[in-house]
Amino acid sequence: MARDTGLEELLREELGERFGLTEKLMFGGWVVLLNGHLLCGAREDGMLVRLGKGNDGWALSLNDIKPMLSGARIMHGWVRAGPDAYGNDAVRKRLLLAALDYVGALPAK
Repeated sequence: MARDTGLEELLREELGERFGLTEKLMFGGWVVLLNGHLLCGAREDGMLVRLGKGNDGWALSLNDIKPMLSGARIMHGWVRAGPDAYGNDAVRKRLLLAALDYVGALPAK
């Protein structure tokens, strides 16, 4: 899976310089961790966002957002936003704020 450096830059701009954020190459793409927990990522096939189990229904109802798959297995609590979704500033911001709320409440690793 190839990286999407344009999406990576969008995420960097949106997330800014928050305490506890780190970046890493993982899962065939680039990911952002918050306090050691996966927060979101950028891959050629879209933006990955961690919303938490049971917190993703609203996102899945939006255009160009699907459950994240690992092989054939659905990764509950994670979504994959395609370019129509992550290219929309309001949708991208809403997804990232929801991810920050969920992951930010987890105990630091």
